[in-house]
Parts: sequence; structure tokens; C-alpha cells
Amino acid sequence: MAHPRKQFGQHWLRSEKALHSIVKAADLQEGDRVLEIGPGTGALTEFLLQTPASVTAIEIDRDLCPKLVARFGKNERFLLLQGDILEMDLGAFLPPASYPNKVVANIPYNITGPILDRVLGTIAQPTNPPFNSLVLLVQKEVAQRITAKPGSRIYGALSVHCQYLAECDWICDVVAKSFFPPPKVDSAVVRLRPRPYPDPAEQPQWFSTLVRLGFQSRRKMLRNNFKSIVEPDRLTVILEEIDVNPQARAEELGVADWVALSRRLTPAAAS
Repeated sequence: MAHPRKQFGQHWLRSEKALHSIVKAADLQEGDRVLEIGPGTGALTEFLLQTPASVTAIEIDRDLCPKLVARFGKNERFLLLQGDILEMDLGAFLPPASYPNKVVANIPYNITGPILDRVLGTIAQPTNPPFNSLVLLVQKEVAQRITAKPGSRIYGALSVHCQYLAECDWICDVVAKSFFPPPKVDSAVVRLRPRPYPDPAEQPQWFSTLVRLGFQSRRKMLRNNFKSIVEPDRLTVILEEIDVNPQARAEELGVADWVALSRRLTPAAAS
């Protein structure tokens, strides 16, 4: 039996209820091509291959690859690639017709951010072409931040980032004892459905910069966090113009408010 390796952040999901929930959320149909990141011992892979979809799995742990090949290698809808998702160029291995259109993954907690940037993209550079959907098993706190609403204590830059790039849904909780070995925290499944934001920012990089600056010191008002780029009195006028409280903190602004702010507070207008 293979043993989970701490260096790869391996916690293998054992709950059939959670596995069913993940596959159901992915809504896999004939012709779907799934990218599974970190299949481990193949518990989720087995459920994915019970659907009509094909599966391209990327596993960083060389020792697990022979076991995965032995288990699924005869299935013509299964392809295993050994390597690091953060460094791998999928286009070098897959022709356009075989390129995945959906992602399903139990993401290692220690590289959640970089993987999100890889499969969802950044505000300035969304993944192109976008995946139709991403069903991700992540640390519960991360799931809460991804799906948080404005005004919430946990609403932050990650919330704005993900909600600007995708529709974000909470699917289910997954308790620590569902894994081997159990992590120290609970997890949750989220689904992200990438789409162009209905009213996109005119300068995405600037929009991203404002969000980052705004959330640098959460307890401070925007007028204090933005002191380095705009006079407080000027910012007060801009916030009033977009119908935002001049005393607001970053967490009080929804995605649409941040887009509106990036249009009024342009780099040219910043001091």
C-alpha cells in the first residue's frame, strides 16, 4: 500500500459521499475531457471514469504512477502524465481536440493559490481558453473566501479575484476524517464556472492593483490604504460618484464596485 507523502501535501479522500458530490457537481457528459490534478491512489479517478468523460490525470509522485497505470491503464479514456501541474505545458502533450474542458481536483493546501492561478488565471491574464468548469476540493477556509459575500469578515482579494473571473458555488463540506491521513482542518468542495465578467474592467491590471492595495490593511478605510496613489479628498469624491460610502473599507465593495472604482480612479488620476 502506498503511503501519503507530506512533501506533496497528500491527503487521500476516502469518503464515497464526498466523491459522489464532486462528480455530480462536475456534471460530466459525453465528450467532456477532465483534467484531474493529483489523482493519488485513484479514488476520485475511479468515480470519474464511471461517467462518459475521458480523464487526463497529472501526478507529481513518481512512485504512484505505476500503481495508477496498473489500475486504469487499460481504459482508453484514461491518460496519465507524470509531472508538476505548475510547470507542465499541457499543449505539448495533448492535441487541441483532446485538451481538457473541465478540471476536477483535490488540491494540496500548500499550493492552492498557484493552482488557482494556473487553472483559472489572474484578473489581468485569465486562463485562455477558459475551462468550462472547475470542481475543486480545497481547505474550508479557502472555500469560504472564494464564495464570500461583500461585507463578510472573510471577503477579500481572493473573493474579488475568483468572482470577477467565474461564477462561484459552494457544493459541500468535507470533514477532516474523510481523508487519509486526516488533515488538521476541514475542507469543502467549490465549483467555479469561468465566464467574462458582464461589465469588465477597462484596465484589468490596474483593477487588480487597486484590489491588492485595498485589502493590504483590512481594518483601514480605503482612503488610508490608497493614500500613496490618491489624495483622500479626491478619493472621497470618486467614491461618492460611484455610490460608495467614503468611509468604506475594502470588504464593503462588491466586484461591480471595484470595477467602477478602477474606471474612475485611473492611473492618470492617481497622484
